[in-house]
Amino acid sequence: MAPRALWKGQLRLSLVSIPVEIFSATKTSSKVTFRQIHKPSGKRVRYEKSVPGIGPVKAEDIVKGYEVSNDEYILLDPDDVDQIKLETKKTFELVQFVDACEISPLYFDKPYYITASDDLAQDAYRVVRDALRQAGKVGLGQVTMRGKEYLACVKPCGDGLLMETLHYADELREADQIFTDIEDDKTDKELLEVATSLIDKKTAPFDASAYTDKYAQAMQKLLDAKVKNKKTPRVQTGDDDPAEGENVIDLMGALKESLEEAGGGKSSAKKKAPRKKAS
Repeated sequence: MAPRALWKGQLRLSLVSIPVEIFSATKTSSKVTFRQIHKPSGKRVRYEKSVPGIGPVKAEDIVKGYEVSNDEYILLDPDDVDQIKLETKKTFELVQFVDACEISPLYFDKPYYITASDDLAQDAYRVVRDALRQAGKVGLGQVTMRGKEYLACVKPCGDGLLMETLHYADELREADQIFTDIEDDKTDKELLEVATSLIDKKTAPFDASAYTDKYAQAMQKLLDAKVKNKKTPRVQTGDDDPAEGENVIDLMGALKESLEEAGGGKSSAKKKAPRKKAS
């Protein structure tokens, strides 16, 4: 299944605008995932959004609240948020260029791939890629995705472009607050020479494929053994009984459920209307 673009818009360099799409460069499908099960009943544990004295509530009835004082909030309607107009919602402009080594690793957050949206955009796309590679620079700009404006850098990556989101300066802790207990003494020369020699001997080109998640592999091995073992406790969760009338909202499926309810609310109401008895 082809990945879905997280963002579509224009990558702008001065007066040149290139239609592009942004995709996540990481995946989580290979990770072992678990569901929480209520052991006595054998049913899945679900998370519900509820209000004291009211009980479970629908997703469409929930709005954002900003605390202005103790237990006092101003309410923000989704339409109010949508009215915030930022050019970075549709345009990712490269406003500055720096050497890649100038950016501390502390700032890097998450990688994304940038691709040209169509064949007509590929010429301009390649020009930006090759210009960055030849100059040995990375481009800086801001882009709005998923309701947040990110600081990001763009660099060549093989045949394409890689975007990495960066932390803002006020999101990082000062290192001095963490390293206060480390005394500033001189390092023993002999120990330093031994450590340096060891580093030299183990220096080699970086190859990420040489490293694997051993914990995940051990966990998968354990699960495979449990599946084969007939004595392993098992439960059959099944579907929740709709007759129970529980309006439980799974956080992962909240949006889908709310859309289904909104689209089929009227028709479902008609179906539930009692029939009139024939005279």
